[in-house]
Amino acid sequence: MYPALAVAQALQAAAPEYALTWVGSVGGMEAELVARAGLPFIGIPAGGLHGVALLHAVRNGWQLMRGTFSALRHLRRERPDAILTTGGYVAGPVAVAAAWQRVPILVYLPDIEPAQSVKALARLATRIGVTVEDSRAFLPAEKVVVTGYPLGERITRWSRVAGRKALDLPLDDLVLLIFGGSRGARSINRALLAQLPALTEVAHVVHVSGELDWPEVSAAREALPGDVKARYHAYAYLHDEMGAAMAAADLVVCRAGASILGEFPYFGLPAILVPYPHAWRYQKVNAAWLADRGAAIVIDDAALPAQLAPTARALLLDTPRRETMAAAARALARPDAAQRLAELLVQVTDGTQARGTK
Repeated sequence: MYPALAVAQALQAAAPEYALTWVGSVGGMEAELVARAGLPFIGIPAGGLHGVALLHAVRNGWQLMRGTFSALRHLRRERPDAILTTGGYVAGPVAVAAAWQRVPILVYLPDIEPAQSVKALARLATRIGVTVEDSRAFLPAEKVVVTGYPLGERITRWSRVAGRKALDLPLDDLVLLIFGGSRGARSINRALLAQLPALTEVAHVVHVSGELDWPEVSAAREALPGDVKARYHAYAYLHDEMGAAMAAADLVVCRAGASILGEFPYFGLPAILVPYPHAWRYQKVNAAWLADRGAAIVIDDAALPAQLAPTARALLLDTPRRETMAAAARALARPDAAQRLAELLVQVTDGTQARGTK
């Protein structure tokens, strides 16, 4: 959802006359984040069909049907001139309703390789924004525009010095950032906790564990020796300060979700990437894209207990190699991606003044 929020920010800055409305799933965490951004929120029923048990698939299919008719009612009331969707459970009902109403649809693909749901949405799309050129091979080429990954102010407002001050980190010491997404990554968290002394010897460690593992991580932190604890900075979750953590870091260890394609190049941040092993290949493709360009190293999830500390220590202590990786990452940055997508959204309205968008 952060790419869509970034586009909304860019559109509000460039064209404040546009009224924006966010459509999301009922009961999801996005309602809170959208409210923090000051956007009106509409919740509709939705659910996934891929990789779920038959009973859940039937139930979710019914939810998607309800969501489509709910989206149709809302679109008739809001009368939008364009729709932006970045995928997810809600995307299907909203896009189908928009197609019925002949509302132009801009699809944005954050990952390099699209899911089946995004490929289906591409048939309805007026235009498709993608993060990198490689995505063009999976989609109708005549609809594709390479925009880059959109970054909002939660990322772009941070500098290295500001990030370190915000997180109370020394300005001159090495900093290793480790995180696994909003819900966390248990294998990364546990591998880190087992190897903290070796890592805090060479760097301050900023660890964003996710809410699920926070009780375990918090308890482990309290049991650490004083010298290790002083250089270990643990958080359950960071909102706006996540940008501060990336700006402050010299090296990052994390999963390989789509955001790595925009955030790490923006900061010139070398990465050790650990693709999530229990999902389709999207994260592996994202990780390989950065690794092939010299900006990252990839470790298999199963190899974390043996390889996390040695690999991270070697990079932290090898300044020339980190600088080379940082330059490679920075060369991939597209800092104007949010503005480009906002402009593309305006273009698909065919010159009409927008009354609402998602």
